[in-house]
Amino acid sequence: MADSTYLSWPFFEDSHRALHRAVTEWRDRELRRCDESDPVDACRAYVAQIGSAGWLKYCVPRAYGGALDTLDVRSICLIRETLAYVSGLAEFSFAMQGLGSGPVSLFGSDVLKRTYLPAVAQGRAIAAFAISEAGAGSDVAAMQATARRDGGSIVIDGEKSWIYNAGIATHYVVFCRWPEGGERSFISLLVDAETPGVDVTHTIDVMAPHPIGTVMFSGCRVPADRVIGEPGKGLRVAFGTLDLFRTTVGAAAAGFARRALDDAVDYVRERRAFGQALADFQLTQAAVADMATAIDASALLVYRAAWTRDQGADRVTREAAMAKLVATESAQQVIDRAIQLLGARGVVRGATVERLYREIRALRIYEGTSEIQRIVIAGQVLHA
Repeated sequence: MADSTYLSWPFFEDSHRALHRAVTEWRDRELRRCDESDPVDACRAYVAQIGSAGWLKYCVPRAYGGALDTLDVRSICLIRETLAYVSGLAEFSFAMQGLGSGPVSLFGSDVLKRTYLPAVAQGRAIAAFAISEAGAGSDVAAMQATARRDGGSIVIDGEKSWIYNAGIATHYVVFCRWPEGGERSFISLLVDAETPGVDVTHTIDVMAPHPIGTVMFSGCRVPADRVIGEPGKGLRVAFGTLDLFRTTVGAAAAGFARRALDDAVDYVRERRAFGQALADFQLTQAAVADMATAIDASALLVYRAAWTRDQGADRVTREAAMAKLVATESAQQVIDRAIQLLGARGVVRGATVERLYREIRALRIYEGTSEIQRIVIAGQVLHA
């Protein structure tokens, strides 16, 4: 069982501790593990399960079928961390509902919120966040997908790549730009997956199976009322959403790391070598100490950022970047150390730590690479 003493930290309220207990009990008793070799069917099944249990309600505001008046980052973090402890794909399925609907929750019109958010909260709709392109990953301002007005509609042309939930999403939040370019040329639009001109051109097979693909928009016509936020301020929508959800990536990483530590501790207590348990060797104890310390340091940064945002801060750019950077990099090191402690058992395909090793790697890249987080942090410090 993962350590939960961190819940006594002053970042949390009684409601958060109750939520953690409830999600953990549901996860251990009721979550049905899916065959994750087919990530498409598994993701659909996890969304349905998590939605029926009520946990997706934490991804949208109460007025639109959610659990709380506003998005509570600590709650989202706790759910991501708890699910990540047992399944990266279950955690992903929850997280993408939040990220994919986040622009609507934070910046959308009341009509868009009422139309789309209740189904997301119930697990009846699957959301996707379509911003990355083959030549515009970390540098989102380099995107080439365009939008143009045509009567009362907006027509989208371009290709989005590395899109999570591609092919299974019921709707996409698409970021593009007016052809004339400039800093105020970006726009965010909500596009139904069945809209003519939307086509998933191919899926991408990655080391930890997830539903990821490339989505092509060819003369895709959407009503002008599908604009999220103000036309010309699409990057504000993108960065505002990422500012909130980036912290939660660190929480998922902490969940992976806690599972790796627990599995390693169980093993070294039982495994004997040279007449004693591995846990009795000082090198093993040093490794365990480093792993536990890294996890606590990560959790402190994650829940500081989440608490700061929940206290009403408009932006937590610095705090969120620090949380994601340290938590994901530390989790990679913790999981690698766990594999070393398990020895040959750690590299067997299908072993828990082997799966975690593949799962954690992407978290150091998506929603801003570790290198980008360092640039963000330095900019916040140098220009404070």
